[in-house]
This record gives sequence, structure tokens and C-alpha cells, in this order.
Amino acid sequence: MTLYGKPGCHLCDDARAAVAQARELVSFELEEIDVSLEPGLQRQYGERIPVVAIDGVEAFELGLDASRLVSALEAALDRSLE
Repeated sequence: MTLYGKPGCHLCDDARAAVAQARELVSFELEEIDVSLEPGLQRQYGERIPVVAIDGVEAFELGLDASRLVSALEAALDRSLE
């Protein structure tokens, strides 16, 4: 899972908290990318952050909650096992 965000973004902080809650229920790797460090990413994600991608596919933007994240992660795991 990839979390696109930036420092000082309260929605990104909320997303990080939801990710932490989800990690208590399901195991997954997390990569955080600070979009403010690269102009191309800033243009692509700037007003939409936080954006969460699961297996390279954008699943959430502008916020999420732990239960929806767990459901999306479990669905992605099920697809990978098929």
C-alpha cells in the first residue's frame, strides 16, 4: 500500500491514524511518499491528498477510515490469491 501525502496536512495525519488502526487487523507493507518533494507528484496529487493506492491502484483520496481500508486490503489479497 502507498500513502501519498505531505507534512502539515491534517487529512494525511488522519489517514495515517486509519492506517495504524488497519495494521492492527491485517498485515501489509506501507510506503509513504511525500508529494511536496517532487513537483510532478505535487501537480498530480496536490489537492487530492491523502491518496492511498493498493497494489498500484488508487483506492482512496481525501480521506479514509480503517474499516474501509481493511475491506479494500482484504479484497486485494483475495484477488492476488485467485
